[in-house]
Amino acid sequence: MSKPADHVQGMLDLLLLKILALEPMNGWAVGQRLKQVSGDDLQVSDGSLYPALHRLEEQGWITASWKTSENNRLAKYYELTRLGRKQMAAEKENWLRLSGAVARIVGV
Repeated sequence: MSKPADHVQGMLDLLLLKILALEPMNGWAVGQRLKQVSGDDLQVSDGSLYPALHRLEEQGWITASWKTSENNRLAKYYELTRLGRKQMAAEKENWLRLSGAVARIVGV
């Protein structure tokens, strides 16, 4: 059985993969999109966001390249890979199963 920390990391991975499925973006924009789409309910600190992005890159689920941002600064842009799309689907299925189980327990 997996540990609770594995589920938290898996949830963050799923959220980041889902955000990057829309379009390539830099780390700051990923954090802002997560905050925006969640209605300010979810915020990830830089200390969690960037290590997670690097981990996803090491797994081959995203790629990164340096580009000029909208404000004319050099920024690392992240993009979902084909393998990342497959992983996103697997993480989503796992999350739906897990959250359904938790909902059944909490609803009792």
